[in-house]
Amino acid sequence: MKKYGLLGYPLGHTMSPPIHKALFALYHCEAEYDVFEIPPQELTENIANLKNLSGFNITIPHKVEIMKHLDRLDEKASLYGAVNLVKCDGEAVGYNTDVAGFTASVNQLGATLNSRVLLLGCGGVGRMMAIEAALAGADLYIAVLESDMPLAKQVEKEIKAMKSDARITIVLNTEIPTDVHYELLMNACPVGMYPKTNACPVPDEVIKASGAVFDVIYNPRETLLMQKAKAMGKNAVGGMAMLVWQAVSAHEIWDGDEYTDEEVQSIIDEMEIAVEKDFK
Repeated sequence: MKKYGLLGYPLGHTMSPPIHKALFALYHCEAEYDVFEIPPQELTENIANLKNLSGFNITIPHKVEIMKHLDRLDEKASLYGAVNLVKCDGEAVGYNTDVAGFTASVNQLGATLNSRVLLLGCGGVGRMMAIEAALAGADLYIAVLESDMPLAKQVEKEIKAMKSDARITIVLNTEIPTDVHYELLMNACPVGMYPKTNACPVPDEVIKASGAVFDVIYNPRETLLMQKAKAMGKNAVGGMAMLVWQAVSAHEIWDGDEYTDEEVQSIIDEMEIAVEKDFK
């Protein structure tokens, strides 16, 4: 029986085991998926055991440190300097499937990154979203708090080094232009996350100026931002889609499994319901 798992510390409540077990079940695959809660100072001594698995996912704080223990990295892992997936098959290869989860979520919305895009926040996963959007040809607006302006400037510098003609406009989150139309509004900041679910990262005028909405938050199932967007007749999807799609990408890499959009959506729905039950 193949064995997989999630490496992180601390882990607490994680959706990875039920998502991966649901994907294995669709293929009637007998596999184990465990949680490996290993503190940073104990990573090196546990590497050999982890490499005995068929593969494993990685979350904070190991996404960067794990790289020195791997034989090679795929293109996206090298680009972002972070690994969230390892395949162990004679050699340990690091991947970054957050990208696949993100782009699949955008496709699910019927949106495109090659358009005018507004991104709220650019730290962590937001940095990846900014780079992917810019490389795809977006006319990218990045809205941040004043305290995050240096971070946004650094991300802009990184993007320009990769794509000198990238179109990037950095604005304060209180000064987002509403006299233009954004085909896609993406939220990469924690505003609206459980338990502070009555908060919205932008005023209604910004949502009205936008088309589709992608919110990386998966708890709650529908953030206030998503609720407002849907009330205005706009397509909106939450972070559970990204979580499940990046897990789908993991199974494609590990075992060559393929899933239909309908199968993936059924798992997204199932996991969103599970989150609602856990946090009521």
